[in-house]
Amino acid sequence: MNGTEGRTPLHSMTLTSPTEFWNDSCSISELSYAIENGATGGTSNPIIVGQVLKKEFETWKPRIVEIINQNPTASEETAAWKIMEEITVNASKMLKPIYDKNNGRNGRLSIQVNGQHYRNTGAMVEQALHFNSLYPNNNIKVPVTRAGVEAIEELSFQGLSVNATVSFTVAQSVAVAEAVERGMERRRKEGKETSTMSPVCTVMVGRLDDWLKVIAGKKGIITNPGYIEWAGVAAAKKAYRIFKERGYRTRLLNAAYRNHFHWSEFIGGDMSMTIPYEWQKKFNASDVEVKPRIDDPVDPAIIAELEKKFPDFRKAYDEKGMRPEEFEFFGAARRTLLSFISGYMELLGLIRNIMIVDPDVKGE
Repeated sequence: MNGTEGRTPLHSMTLTSPTEFWNDSCSISELSYAIENGATGGTSNPIIVGQVLKKEFETWKPRIVEIINQNPTASEETAAWKIMEEITVNASKMLKPIYDKNNGRNGRLSIQVNGQHYRNTGAMVEQALHFNSLYPNNNIKVPVTRAGVEAIEELSFQGLSVNATVSFTVAQSVAVAEAVERGMERRRKEGKETSTMSPVCTVMVGRLDDWLKVIAGKKGIITNPGYIEWAGVAAAKKAYRIFKERGYRTRLLNAAYRNHFHWSEFIGGDMSMTIPYEWQKKFNASDVEVKPRIDDPVDPAIIAELEKKFPDFRKAYDEKGMRPEEFEFFGAARRTLLSFISGYMELLGLIRNIMIVDPDVKGE
């Protein structure tokens, strides 16, 4: 495999290996580029939708004003969710032909439950069921907290395809896969269909690296240059081996890109990657050889060094490193939940600034 089979390295990867990639955005222009280069999915969340609105503000502002005027008693939160759902549904239509062609395995656009509900199983399930009614080719993004794992089992039982997020560790990945298996088995026992379900579990490889770098900075830990760049890769590769050995029906999905290892080290795997547009452009312009590396082990010396100096890497790398009730307190999880909720609040502020200022005033 020399990477020349497709028009770009990412396109070559999709043509010559089982590895897929998604566009880490619901922007129509970015999704178009990704599909042209072999992408089979996309994703959204309040931060992503906020970024789309900022980039395409003049396009979307009239529609936001229209929604506000059509719903005179709606709060900024109600208006925000209406626009988030509309942007997501619009993007999902671009992927629907892929979904139809592949019997639901791919061609999906993920939509994320409200991050504020990370402790509330019932609220996450209720919102997920609503999202499932909006468009058929969805994955419902649920954070991997204790309550989120419970929601994932219930949603799998109800036939929804989940995308587990706020996930960084082997323990979280296995908990997700086991929850999906329990839900799907309950569904099978009731004689209900599972063949078109396509659950995935995200591993935010770059965010694990980020967290270890924060710890190193705070505690003055010195390690060999570049070793921390392998932390997320090591955890995700170990999770992948476990998933394949046990035959889980959930596929892994890498996210949070910081370097080309987060792409190149997983080529050849039966998995996907949700890659931001900017990183797609970088990878497609690179000279990184497109060849299978999924089975290449991370240098044991790197793993030993990380385990020795970073207790949180041991938690991330050990299948039994954390119990579900500990997931939401892991450093990378807390940082990501705060980021997601902050992004949600920023999106509400954007809507609020249109809603409170008279939306009929020209030039606002």
